[in-house]
Amino acid sequence: MSPAIQSKLPNVGTTIFTVMSSLAAEYKAINLGQGFPDFSMNAELMRLVSEVMQQGHNQYVPMQGYMPLREALAEKANFLYAADINPDTEITITPGGTYAIYTAFTTILQPGDEVIVFEPAYDSYIPNIEINGAIAVRIPLSFPDYSINWASVRLGITPRTKAIIINSPHNPTGAVLSEDDIEQLRTIVQDTNIFIISDEVYEHLIFDGIEHQSILRYPDLLQRSFVCFSFGKVYNCTGWKLGYCIAPGVLMKEFRKVHQFNCFCCHTPSQVALATFVKEKDAYLSLSVSMQERRDYFSKLIANTRFDLLTSHGSYFICAKYNRISEETDKDFSIRLTKEAGVATIPVSAFYKNADDHKVIRFCFAKKKETLEQAAERLIKI
Repeated sequence: MSPAIQSKLPNVGTTIFTVMSSLAAEYKAINLGQGFPDFSMNAELMRLVSEVMQQGHNQYVPMQGYMPLREALAEKANFLYAADINPDTEITITPGGTYAIYTAFTTILQPGDEVIVFEPAYDSYIPNIEINGAIAVRIPLSFPDYSINWASVRLGITPRTKAIIINSPHNPTGAVLSEDDIEQLRTIVQDTNIFIISDEVYEHLIFDGIEHQSILRYPDLLQRSFVCFSFGKVYNCTGWKLGYCIAPGVLMKEFRKVHQFNCFCCHTPSQVALATFVKEKDAYLSLSVSMQERRDYFSKLIANTRFDLLTSHGSYFICAKYNRISEETDKDFSIRLTKEAGVATIPVSAFYKNADDHKVIRFCFAKKKETLEQAAERLIKI
């Protein structure tokens, strides 16, 4: 007889992304659900990876990450945000942004601690918190613009509040933080021991001339923060699962204690190639324009349907109300849309712990124009 496992995540099943992607494959649906591009990544970066592999860069790099890459990232942070980052002590390369977030939580949380989480929230946040024995204090974003109600945040703060996690541009809604949001956050955490975990994996996918309010811009906030990034989202190579975390040295020292026994180090050829490629500023500065073109094109196509798009100022995603079509739950509607219309989406209730249902689904527009056109042709018939 096998020993019984007492689950650390008893209420967690298979993620909605796996469910919907499996359905998409089964029904040969166009997958506008999971957040990955269907177009090729940068050819020069692919060439560089192949080249450095042939040159022999295939063994372990230091646990913290390949130093020339960390140096390039420090230069980038200074260029973009005037941040003075020490590449030796304040940057760690990680196997993806989600891993960086998990490691940050694991570094700071003790059983009984509380973390402020804004819902809808990227689906890893609450399991990350709960597996560490902590408690997610869930605060709903204001529907339909998904803005933060800072008065509710103040009410949610208790002596047990250990951290606040923020995400801008926001997954799943595409909302972005403003300078006023940052000022509100500053006021709340001032003279406290509250940490900030900032999920900025979509930092370069921000639209409409809006400036990204990175925590790296604000030294007073950075001193209490773990700031998490993704190469996969920047360079359209999500399957690489490569990212990084920036934090003050005293925090990063503890972060690395967890990291070294969980992953130790990440894919060497990718790091060596990126050390060169990150210096190509246009490769990331041009991203917002090209992705906004996809958002706008998809929005134009969807205008001929009965879906009502909500505002998206960033990320790969835009949400839509479908109340003019059906009163089904968003999960049931998403499943039916996949099976009958051949378009896979994600129900936004999946991003709430209690499955709050506003009759909203999420589309990923990080696709080729032909893919978006084919999807729109099917959605028009709904």
